[in-house]
Amino acid sequence: QVQLVESGGGLVQAGGSLRLSCAASESIFSSNAMAWYRRAPGKQRELVAFITTGGRPINADSVKGRFTISRDNAKNTVSLQMNSLKPEDTTVYYCNAGVADSLGRYYRANNYWGQGTQVTVSS
Repeated sequence: QVQLVESGGGLVQAGGSLRLSCAASESIFSSNAMAWYRRAPGKQRELVAFITTGGRPINADSVKGRFTISRDNAKNTVSLQMNSLKPEDTTVYYCNAGVADSLGRYYRANNYWGQGTQVTVSS
C-alpha cells in the first residue's frame, strides 16, 4: 500500500524554481513530522528539510535561503519550494515521515518513504 506519493519534479535551468509535493495518508501525516531527503548517485542520503507536526520548518545548511518546506494539514500534503536551483541540486528527492525532537533533530521512519521524484537542474 503506497502511503507517500511525491510529485512536481522535472527539468529546470539553473536559477529556476520547482515545487515538490508529497501526499500522505491522513493517519501518517497527522501524527508525524515530515521531511524531504535527496540522494545523488554515489553519495549518502541527505536530509534536505523537515517540518514538525506543529509546522516548525528546519532546513539543511546547503539549502537555507533557497528551499522552503511547508505542510497543509487540511490536504495531508507537505511541499518543498525550491528556488535559485543549482546543478548540484540535481538528484532524486524523497518524502519521509518521522519524528522530530525538541532539539531540532529528525528521526526518519524507514518504512515511510515515497517513490521519489527526479529533479534535474541544467547549467
